[in-house]
Order: sequence, then structure tokens, then C-alpha cells
Amino acid sequence: MRDCREPLPTRVDLTPSLPPEYDAVLERGLDTLGVRLGPDERQAIDGHARLLLAWTQAINLTAIRDPAVVAREHVLDSLSALPLLRGRGVESVLDIGSGGGYPGIPLAIGLPGRSLLVESVGKKARFLEVVVNAIGLGQRAAVAGARVEALAGEEGHRGWQAVVARGVATLAELAELGMPLLRVGGVLVAWKRTPIEAEIGRAGSAIATLGGGQISTHQVPVDGLEDHVLVTVEKLRASPSGFPRDPAERRRRSL
Repeated sequence: MRDCREPLPTRVDLTPSLPPEYDAVLERGLDTLGVRLGPDERQAIDGHARLLLAWTQAINLTAIRDPAVVAREHVLDSLSALPLLRGRGVESVLDIGSGGGYPGIPLAIGLPGRSLLVESVGKKARFLEVVVNAIGLGQRAAVAGARVEALAGEEGHRGWQAVVARGVATLAELAELGMPLLRVGGVLVAWKRTPIEAEIGRAGSAIATLGGGQISTHQVPVDGLEDHVLVTVEKLRASPSGFPRDPAERRRRSL
């Protein structure tokens, strides 16, 4: 365990290099996904992983300490949505509960527009700011150290092409948090695990209430991630005012 009195690295070159096993897992998975990264994009992806592994010794960003497992469970899992988003012409995303930066940072690296990482835990938000600056993403990605409910009332945080969330909440809760932030025609992408049918069924009322339409599932084809699935929800109509509600109100009355 890292001595918490030591300063945490704010530059990639102050962190240990990644082992060959990381490279092998990542390259094999990228080939499976059909994702091509340019040299600068790959350097940014790796820099994020290096900073994650260094910082998690002090603030527990992830339970995973093996770089090869980080490549599979975090990097490839995040990038599995990139072909889907690129295919829809999505250029930027808002990531709810970004935590250690997955999936938001890899997607921001792979997309040309400006993205927003929303994280209410102060230490995690600070980590995200360090990563964004250290890997040269500062002009295209911003960090909001707040709850997404607080942002939703601001006009500048609505109208996104895509809202993404990984390991944050149930699909019904994500519908309420994410759908109001989307433009009509946008898409909510939730990282889930199979079986997912019952959770989708329970989310139907919330999705319909918030203006959502077609729900689709997309299995992640990477070896070792066979039970991972992306659930996408299209936004067909404007969301009613007053959403998302505060956490206490959501607990009192589900949609």
C-alpha cells in the first residue's frame, strides 16, 4: 500500500510502465472489437491506466491491481461502446458517476467532441482532473464534481448526444438520471451483465415516462467479458420537467 503522505503522481512519466501482458490483452481485444487507435490515442489510453494503478494504491479507485485485468475489465469494456457510438455519429458523451474514468475517458479519447465526466466524490473528481490534463485531453473533456441531479437543471448540461454509465445504478434509475440530459434522438448507454431481461422489464415505465423508446442489448465480444452487455435506450420525446428528482424523492416514489 502506498504511503498516503507521498504525493500522488500528476504526470504519466512519474508512474510505472505497463507490462507486456497489458499490451497483449489490449491489442487482442481491440482487434476483436474492430477499434483502431492512433498513436496519440493509444498513448492517452495507456497513460490513464498507469495513473489509475498508481492512484488506486491510495484512494481505492478500483479493486483491480493487475494491469492485464485493467486492460480487459476497464479499458476494453469501456471501448466496447465506441463502434456503436461512432456508428450513430456521436461525437461527445456525458459519463454519469465516472469514478476512475471508465468508460468516460476512453470514449472521450476515441470521439472528436467535448465530453463531461460527472463525479460527486471529491477525491475521484480530483483524479479525473489530473488524468484529463496529464494525457492531453483538457481541451475536449471536463470534470464536474457534483451529483448529476444538480447539473440537470442547468441548460448547458442538457442536449447531449449520448449519456453513458457503468456500474452506477439500476436501468430504471439511470433512465431518470440520464434521459433528461439527452437531446431527442440521443442515446443512453448502460453497462450491465447478463441476465438483464428482468431489469429491463422493471425499467420500462421509467423509460417511457422520461421519453425513451426502443431498448436494445449488445453483447461485448471480448474474451473474458462474455457476460457483459451494453443496453441502449433511444430518446424519442422530450422529458417532462422536474426530472431527475432528488434521491429522497426517488426513494419515496419510483416511476
